[in-house]
Amino acid sequence: MQLLELLILVAAAFVPSLLYLVWIRNTERFSREPYGRLLRVFVFGATASVVLALVFEIVLMVLLGQNAERVYELLGENPNLMTVLLACLIAPFVEEASKGLGVFRARRAMTELEDGLVYGAAVGLGFAATENLIYESNAYLTDGTTAFVATAIVRSLSSALLHAGASSVMGLGVARAVLKGRSSFPHYLGAVLMHALFNLGASLGILYEDEIGDIAYLIGLVVAFVIAITGISMVRSKIRHLERAGRYA
Repeated sequence: MQLLELLILVAAAFVPSLLYLVWIRNTERFSREPYGRLLRVFVFGATASVVLALVFEIVLMVLLGQNAERVYELLGENPNLMTVLLACLIAPFVEEASKGLGVFRARRAMTELEDGLVYGAAVGLGFAATENLIYESNAYLTDGTTAFVATAIVRSLSSALLHAGASSVMGLGVARAVLKGRSSFPHYLGAVLMHALFNLGASLGILYEDEIGDIAYLIGLVVAFVIAITGISMVRSKIRHLERAGRYA
């Protein structure tokens, strides 16, 4: 692979996530989080969170006697319902925990509840950038430029937003724990549920291809898009609501 090709792959994976980070940060009108802190959290999500998630996912899948390949893209030649269900459970629990660690490390920077949402999005977008780099590189090396472009577009509009939204839910839980002394565990479960529904939607093509053909993949893609876009829209709405409430208070 030439240097130019590598740079294009990295840019395709990381630039959308960084643009989303600016977009979410600027949802706040006042007291916006400094880019330096956000980028440190982003980098943690892109490195440590990915490594931790990968290690624990492989260990758990092996312990359960299942194919250790990633959840909704590579399920082996003979995927079955149990394989998909295990994958849709393992990945959300493990990945939201690994990303949650990145949010927890930023807890001292949280002075408002909405800060948790922003830092949560930062770690989630970092995680998504590295994950997208893996998938998009694989598409390019395996199937060429067209597959790479399609994968980059789909994942930038779905997986990146999903990871940002789910991690923001966890981030709100951490902010509530820091500022109000409440448990963040319900928010962790909320992030897991959002992630699991997304993965299940993305798996519909695998589950129902024999029954309804390629339309199953289209339906699954639409479901995944709806979950991801709805989730990030709710996060931005919550940021604005919390900011208004704080200023009125």
